[in-house]
Amino acid sequence: MRRWISGAVLAYVLYGLFIYLYIFQSGDSSVPDSVKGTPADPATFMTGRELILSEEYSKIRNFLFFIKIPFDWLVFFILLVAGFSKKIKSVLERATRFSYLRIAGYVFVLSVIVALCSLPLDWISYQIALNYDISAQSTGSWIKDQVIDFWISFPLMTLVTIVFYALLKKSEKRWWLYAWLITVPFTLFLFFLQPVVIDPLYNDFYPLKDQELKADILALADEAKIPADQVYEVNMSEKTNTLNAYVTGLGNNKRIVLWDTTLKELDKPEILFIMAHEMGHYVMKHVYYGLGGYLLMSLLGLYFIDKIYRWLASRYRTMLNIEGKHDLAALPLLLAIVAILSFLSSPLNNTVSRFMERQADQYAIELTEDKEAGIKTFQELSIAGLSQTNPPALVKFFRYGHPTIMERIQSLDNYKKGEDRE
Repeated sequence: MRRWISGAVLAYVLYGLFIYLYIFQSGDSSVPDSVKGTPADPATFMTGRELILSEEYSKIRNFLFFIKIPFDWLVFFILLVAGFSKKIKSVLERATRFSYLRIAGYVFVLSVIVALCSLPLDWISYQIALNYDISAQSTGSWIKDQVIDFWISFPLMTLVTIVFYALLKKSEKRWWLYAWLITVPFTLFLFFLQPVVIDPLYNDFYPLKDQELKADILALADEAKIPADQVYEVNMSEKTNTLNAYVTGLGNNKRIVLWDTTLKELDKPEILFIMAHEMGHYVMKHVYYGLGGYLLMSLLGLYFIDKIYRWLASRYRTMLNIEGKHDLAALPLLLAIVAILSFLSSPLNNTVSRFMERQADQYAIELTEDKEAGIKTFQELSIAGLSQTNPPALVKFFRYGHPTIMERIQSLDNYKKGEDRE
């Protein structure tokens, strides 16, 4: 046990060292010579201090991202190999004979352990965002969000775990297919509920107050042939100084949302460009394509999860202190497999997302015919978020669901009216 745990910890440390050297030493985020002096060159729209801060903050944030993900895997591995998972299950078996209560109790304890282990890295990320003036959130508000996260994820995880073991007991070979069939309506239900139930738990949403701007946005929507009669703003300035806008939800619960930071920092033409971008997502049905892609990926993912989980639970049951795939104590193994496959599939998801974002950018410039506003928007986004305009390849590969700021500005700068849409 000690040898396995020591090996896992050593592997994590070596991984962290590699990530550190890549991000802080060898990762190339320099501006190509062909871009220097153009609107995509950060030196043309950032001050010297902003250039330094954006590099520092981006590197620290990227480093924390890459070391936090496998940290959860390490926690799951130690819980299994050290026998803690088995002990938790044994205690709950003595406490109650009801399987649902045992599962709920186990998921609660596991969730608390993972939350406590992850808390230091989460706290460091929060403090760094404060130090670089990215976050404006009070400590109390941050803690409140952590608590809300827990009490949303815990019941959902309990429900998923109950369904998983029930399906596995019913059909060892096809549980993954039955699970996917349940996933389809469940996912649609969450997409439908998120804008009106989940999101308001974190922030206050209300109709856009600026009636003149609202009229201009609705006129733009009418030009795009989008049925819309409402635009929302959200009080994100209580938590962040960054800028954003997005589309969320399905059907009657669909919402176009502007952060109040965006309303404060950008001029009307820039706001309209952002809205046109979001309208592009609607017109090109990206929400539905994204949902369809997610359901397809989840089908493939569940299939591979079944194969890997059954193999590991059978081959390494002694080392992992589990009785087999039906054992509740094996839940950390299942969660680790899900997390690893999700991480490995992120480059594909990001590639598809970047393609859709480029389409939405193209739609926005064609609808507004105001590339100057678009260029200014992305420059302001980069300044507000202290974002690298040209991140290293590995960071872009695993983290960027949008084209880089440099790519987006270059695309707009090269736009000529009348060109065919890509």
